[in-house]
This record gives sequence, C-alpha cells and structure tokens, in this order.
Amino acid sequence: MRLRNKPWANEYLNDHPEFCIAHPEQYRGHWTSEVFKNDKPLNIEIGTGKGDFIINLAKANPNQNYVGIEKYPSVLVIALKKLVAENLGNLKLLSYDAIKLKDIFANNEINKIYLNFSDPWPKKRHQNRRLTSKPFLALYQDILQNDGEIHFKTDNDNLFAFSLTTFQENHWNIIDYTNDLYSSKYLDNNIPTEYEKRFVAMHKNINYLYAKKSDKIIG
Repeated sequence: MRLRNKPWANEYLNDHPEFCIAHPEQYRGHWTSEVFKNDKPLNIEIGTGKGDFIINLAKANPNQNYVGIEKYPSVLVIALKKLVAENLGNLKLLSYDAIKLKDIFANNEINKIYLNFSDPWPKKRHQNRRLTSKPFLALYQDILQNDGEIHFKTDNDNLFAFSLTTFQENHWNIIDYTNDLYSSKYLDNNIPTEYEKRFVAMHKNINYLYAKKSDKIIG
C-alpha cells in the first residue's frame, strides 16, 4: 500500500497528548499506574492502521486498557481523529516502530497482543521483518505476562503458514487456529478491521490464530 504523506500529521498527534503518547519510553513498566491510572490489564495492537479495530475493542471492554501502535504518523492520525471523537479513556495511541517494543514495555507488562493484517513482507530476505518472525516472537515472549496471549489475523495464506511454523518452532502454545474465520466459532466475537471488511467483501478467506506465551525460553 502506498502511503499518502500528510504534512500536518505530526502536528495533530502532538496537539492531542491526552490520547497520543509522544515519549512512551518514560512509562516503561508503569503504563497502568501512570498513564491509565488504574490496575486494569494492558493490551496492545501492533499495526493499528486507521484504528477501527482497537477503538471498537476498547469500547467493548471498558475494564481493560489498550495501546495502539502504528509506525506511520500519516496513518495513525486517522485513528487519532476517530479516538478524539469517541473520547475513550482506556485507549492510547503511539507512533512507534515495533522492533523497539522493549524500550517502552517492561518484561511481563502486557496481557494480550493483537496482530491484524500485518505487512507480509513476501520476499524471503525480508522474513525477519514479519511481525510473526522469530525476532518479534522473542520480543513478545519478554513483554507478555505469564500465560499472555497473541491474537493474529491475516488474509495472506503464505504469511499464515509461515506464522504457524514460527510459533511452533519457538514453543508457543497454539490454542487454536482456523483458515476461515468467518465460518468458525470465533466469528461471534470478531471485531473487523478496515482491510478485513474489504477482503470479506471480495470473498477472501481470513486466517486466525490464538496462541499463548510459552514457559520455555526462546533460544
């Protein structure tokens, strides 16, 4: 997808510090107490995009805290506009590179991680950039609490096959998965993303995986 640059995006993000955290490193290990000022579980979405999923998830679960992470300000600003309109107190947004997750979250700080329609990085030489590659799974292993969860959705069948293998090879506990979310028992609780709605309208199958943190150390 070609991103349209929005020169005003960073200014808009900076104008809304109540929803968009400019320097998240300072809250490492203290998100619930210092940012949300409660002791509710903390969950993150990596690759928030235009925000429909994380906003609707936060609205449906007011007893949980959420952080949406998106690398590109020109995309995140669309999500931020929606969040400003909704005025949700249990959701914050960040413009941040996920490879640096450990700079902003301490070990065992996160309850659930959501990965929705991540960039498949189809070329083999780029496979470590995939959000379900071994380097990223090692990051998740550190920041997730014991028995913490990952929920992963993608329309890309090759990425899903790759992800199943990397989860298995890195000793994650795969609770369940399906190659057709919309014919599965998980559909009733599913919150679609913008991309997802488009793919479903095209009759493309949606893959879904639900895994839990392993008690084994990833080597």
